[in-house]
Amino acid sequence: MDRLRKVIEQYGRWSVLETYINRIEAHSTADFSHAFENAKALIETVGKEICVARGVEIEPTASINSVLKKAFASVGYVGTDMVVQISSALATIAQQMGELRNDIGITSHGRPLDQIRERNDGVDGLTREFLLDTTVIVAIFLIRAFETQNPRGGSVAPEINTGYADNEEFNEYWDDQYGSFEMGTYSYTASEVLFNVDNQAYVAEQKLFIEAKEAEQE
Repeated sequence: MDRLRKVIEQYGRWSVLETYINRIEAHSTADFSHAFENAKALIETVGKEICVARGVEIEPTASINSVLKKAFASVGYVGTDMVVQISSALATIAQQMGELRNDIGITSHGRPLDQIRERNDGVDGLTREFLLDTTVIVAIFLIRAFETQNPRGGSVAPEINTGYADNEEFNEYWDDQYGSFEMGTYSYTASEVLFNVDNQAYVAEQKLFIEAKEAEQE
């Protein structure tokens, strides 16, 4: 779960997932069925949140398989055989997790103690590790894919002006940070150097500058 925690730290909007993570870690050994229910709920929450943020309608009775397929599609993972197969396979694993939860779950109805123990021991250690690792992989994959397109609070990625003269505010900020460079009788500001020497870096830094401004205004 540490990998997922790091992603959550990076993208603060997902901090509420800590509740699921704490439950999974607390019960993964003593009550795996409870940990597993929370793993399934975690993945489903990620999928639904992405669909809601992207305006994708989810039927009230939609299965986790349906939710995740829509989530994958909404972040652009459709259109090629390989990607469709991968996303479908991950969603199918999640669907199987939901079905397995019904087999080993103990919270929906009271059960005799022996039955609870049998259900808790019904999944071997290797399978438990695989299922929880799958939870982490699917969640991280979807969160990162979504955040790449929707940085900071779900807002649309800021529009970037690629012309030097169109970015006066950023240019002044960059020049204040790094000054100018003199070569003989020639002098160039830091923003001019960055723009002309490494335009991709210029665009990337400008994007970070805009995002930081938006974050301050929130």
